Amino acid sequence: MKTIVEAKRIKKAFGKKGNIYTALNGIDLSIREGEFVGIMGPSGAGKSTLLNVIATIDDPSSGEITIDGVNILSMNEEQLSSFRREKLGFIFQDYNLLDSLTLKENILLPLALAKVPIPELEERVQEVADKFGIGPILDKYPYHVSGGQKQRTAAARAIVSKPSLLLADEPTGALDSKSATDLLESLKGLSEQDKATILLVTHDAFAASYCNRILFIKDGEMFTELVKGTSSRKEFFNKVLDVLSTLGGGTIDTI
Repeated sequence: MKTIVEAKRIKKAFGKKGNIYTALNGIDLSIREGEFVGIMGPSGAGKSTLLNVIATIDDPSSGEITIDGVNILSMNEEQLSSFRREKLGFIFQDYNLLDSLTLKENILLPLALAKVPIPELEERVQEVADKFGIGPILDKYPYHVSGGQKQRTAAARAIVSKPSLLLADEPTGALDSKSATDLLESLKGLSEQDKATILLVTHDAFAASYCNRILFIKDGEMFTELVKGTSSRKEFFNKVLDVLSTLGGGTIDTI
C-alpha cells in the first residue's frame, strides 16, 4: 500500500542558546494510504507541534518529511502554499467557516480557488455534503446551524478537493457527544470507503477509538503505538484508556 507520510528523526526546538525547549525529539512516523491515525499524549507532549510540522505550518529544526512522495522541506513559500491547497485538508476545533457564505459556498471555496469547472464543482460539493449528512442544509449560513453541522461542513470543505492527507486538530473538542459521534463515523467512512488518509490529534479516548492506529507521544518522543487490528471499537477504547492511565493525560469518556 502506498505511503502518504514519511517523517524521519523530526526535531523541533524553541528558544535561544541557553534557554532551549525541545518540543519534538527524534520522532519517526509513517502513514499509509487509507489509514486513520491518531496522535495522543499529555498536554505539552508535542502533539500539535508534530501536526503543525507535518501540515507545513511550521518547520522542524531538523529531520525529513515526505508527503505523497514530495519532500516538503525543499519547497519555497510559494510552492508550499500551492502544495497545501492541492494536497492537504484541514479540520480545526473552531470550524473556521466564513459567516458571509452559505454552507455550500464555504465547501466549494477550495474548488473555486483552483478554478474547477462549475459542473464538476457542483457534483463534488453535493457528493461530500451527502457523505457528511448536510445535503439538505447547504443553502443555510453557519450562524443558522448547530456546532455539529458546522464541523461537518468544515470537514466537507477539507476533503472536497480530494487531498492526499486530511489533518484534524481536536475536531470534536467543541461538540456534544452525538455531534462528535456523527463526525467520527463520517471520517471513519471516508477512510474505509474512499481510502482517505487521516491524521487526528486528540486528547479524547472516545475519538481515538475510531482510529486504526494511535501514536502516543510523551515529552516530545514516541512513547508507544496501539494498532486496532481485529479489536472491536469498545475493546480498542479500553486499550487506549490503559495506555493513557500509564502515560498521564487524556479525557476518559464513556463509550
